[in-house]
Amino acid sequence: MITKTDELREMSAEQLQLTLGETAENLFRLRIQAQTERLDAPSELRKSRRLIARIKSIQRERELAENPRPSKRKKAKTKKTGSGHA
Repeated sequence: MITKTDELREMSAEQLQLTLGETAENLFRLRIQAQTERLDAPSELRKSRRLIARIKSIQRERELAENPRPSKRKKAKTKKTGSGHA
């Protein structure tokens, strides 16, 4: 299982997606195993969750790099109501 962020960053988008799928499937199997029997290494659950988070973070970084958001955010318009005094 790949854990180094640098190695993940070097992967193509397709490789990342494939690794994400494999890791999600592995996490699913580990969760089922945890419910039905004793896990040999409970820490594998945490490692899988963190790897999935790393991959998703890298995918999001790349998405934002391709389509940067405008730097200025528009303020939401608020309705001004009268004080009610006549």
